Amino acid sequence: MTLSTSPRSAQVPADGRPLPASDERGALRAGAPADAASRGLPWARRYAIGLFVSDVVVVTWAAVGAHTIRLGSLTTRVSRAPDQTGYVLLTVGLVLLWLVGLHWGGSREKSVLGYGPEEYKRVVQSTVTLFGLVAICSYVFDLNLPRVYVLVVMPAGLVALTLSRFIWRRWLHAKRLAGEYQSKVLVVGNVHSATELTRSLRRAPLAGYRVIGICTSVTAADQHAVTQQGGTMSVDGFPVLGTLTDVAGVATACGADVVAVTATASFSPDMVRKLGWELESTDIDLVLAPALTNIAGPRVHTTPIAGLPLIHVDRPTYRGANRIVKKSFDIVGALVLILLLSPVLLGLAVSIKLTDRGSIFFRQERVGLNGKSFRMVKFRSMVPNAEDLLADLRRSSRDAGNDILFKLRDDPRVTKIGRVLRRFSLDELPQLFNVLKGDMSLVGPRPPLRTEVDVYGDDARLRLLVKPGMTGLWQVSGRSNLTWEETVRLDVYYVENWSITGDLVILWKTAKAVVASSGAY
Repeated sequence: MTLSTSPRSAQVPADGRPLPASDERGALRAGAPADAASRGLPWARRYAIGLFVSDVVVVTWAAVGAHTIRLGSLTTRVSRAPDQTGYVLLTVGLVLLWLVGLHWGGSREKSVLGYGPEEYKRVVQSTVTLFGLVAICSYVFDLNLPRVYVLVVMPAGLVALTLSRFIWRRWLHAKRLAGEYQSKVLVVGNVHSATELTRSLRRAPLAGYRVIGICTSVTAADQHAVTQQGGTMSVDGFPVLGTLTDVAGVATACGADVVAVTATASFSPDMVRKLGWELESTDIDLVLAPALTNIAGPRVHTTPIAGLPLIHVDRPTYRGANRIVKKSFDIVGALVLILLLSPVLLGLAVSIKLTDRGSIFFRQERVGLNGKSFRMVKFRSMVPNAEDLLADLRRSSRDAGNDILFKLRDDPRVTKIGRVLRRFSLDELPQLFNVLKGDMSLVGPRPPLRTEVDVYGDDARLRLLVKPGMTGLWQVSGRSNLTWEETVRLDVYYVENWSITGDLVILWKTAKAVVASSGAY
């Protein structure tokens, strides 16, 4: 997503003070009147209609297919055996109920479309609930329904629905990366919190949120974060369109689709409630961004108590039974992968040996769970004396990533076959034996060197609460292109929000990143 300042920028006096609310609305309207027809998010309606049509096709295909397997084609059976009309009605009714269930389950709600797992979860929940009710009714009322409706229709329809939603989502992502099918966002809050939110949205272009401006109150302490050019005040590259006192008017005037309120003491709960009422008659959505960063959605639950929506954050899940589950997953996964990849491992070992007659494996001390050292093994991709040349390269190279992680794009120590191994991360395959031994995990934080651990801050040390992994969020988010700070942030996020489902997603994304050889050198 390309983040850019809105063409509907408010006119701000040269002294940097925001215009009064009434003058500001007038300036917005005079400078570039908002297109009222665009506020209803027509892209969302068109996208939802497309999903509905594909849902109809998929559900009908599954139900009619099951009917054909059980009784033959609809037209033939009805003409030859009128007593089968009831099954035809059952098939039609099942299709209608399924579509109603997908609608009531919120599987096509704008807030869940195109990003995150919630859309898929709602499709699964709606489908399972429907067929659970069908099974219960069949048992209670002794309807004697054909088992094919449960054994064939539900799994076939569920797989097809998920696949169709996945295809639609890929299409939507392509549109969003091209600058289309996005929601225009007006960010509300103090300068610091607004900057944090704009940067978070910038890191998630596929979510489809495009910041067009900010409503904030600039204090003397915020001057270092504010820039002024041509009489327009901006924060983090986005224009300041107004203050915190006239958010609804600014949102309407600038054509925002979403108003995102950040956590700030300057914008009280009463002001949030008032803003909600002011936006009631518009098509503008109101979302709240609490001061909870790097916490996964499944760990956050809202509990209403005495009229207050209290946010409960579950504890991180890397201890106790969850650690046993993860260890079992690692052992089984490593065994299966070693068996499947044994011909590849043997072929790579022979190729390395024949290339330069040196050792096949490279072993290096790394730091694992609770700071315990272990010997990590990889296929050797560098010359035998690579460690001896490191100090000279650090002094002479400016393309080394940062002061902690040394990553040289054109490292002269890498052998010819080593470049191929590194491009597709094949040099890391022997780490499967580290996983089998228990030193590493299939998915986890990056395994650090002892010299890196010695300079860890408090946040970075959280990485040592779990086993390091062959892959992780750092690898599927940029690999060698990441800065040290980004690597730490992703690893800490993983430690605090681990789940088996998340590991499976990371493994799938790793396979795609390796095939594309993105960020590898």
